[in-house]
Amino acid sequence: MPEIQPAVVERGEQPYAFIRGSVRMDAFAPIADRLPELIRWLAGRGAEFAGAPFFRFNSIDTEGESEVEAGMPVVSTPEPEGDIGVAVLPAGRYVTVTHVGHPDRLPGVITAVREWAERQSLEWDMTVVDGVERWACRLESYLTDPREEPDMSKWEIELAFRLAD
Repeated sequence: MPEIQPAVVERGEQPYAFIRGSVRMDAFAPIADRLPELIRWLAGRGAEFAGAPFFRFNSIDTEGESEVEAGMPVVSTPEPEGDIGVAVLPAGRYVTVTHVGHPDRLPGVITAVREWAERQSLEWDMTVVDGVERWACRLESYLTDPREEPDMSKWEIELAFRLAD
C-alpha cells in the first residue's frame, strides 16, 4: 500500500460545469477525453475557472458501467448547452489526499484512503445498491496541467471523498 497523509477538511459549495458519461472503469478514455472539449467550451463563453479539472464519480460499478462526470469548477455557471450541464458540488466534510504519480496507481491510493477512514471510524456519504456504490460526492482533481508536465509519473492528483453528516 502507498504511504498516504489524508486530512479531513470542510469544503463549501462549488459551482461547476460537466459532461456526464457512462463508462467502464477499465475503459475510461470516453469520458476523460471530453475534458479538453469542456474546458474549450467554457473558455469560449468567458467562464472564469475556480480550480482544477476533475472527475466526479456518481456511481462506481467495478463489474459494469459507472456514471462519471468530467467537470470544471467555475466562479459562476454559464447556461447549459447540449450535453454540457451545470451543477454545484455539495458543501461538507471531505477526506482528501494528494497523490503524486501516474494515475494508474490511484486504485492503491484509494484502497489506502478507505482503510485509513475505517481506522478513524469515518463514514462515507455513500450507499451501496446491488453492488454499485452511489456517492454524494467523490472527486479526482488533476492539479497538474499535462501541457506543462507530460510525464504522468509526476502528476499531482487530489482525491476528495465526502463524509456523511
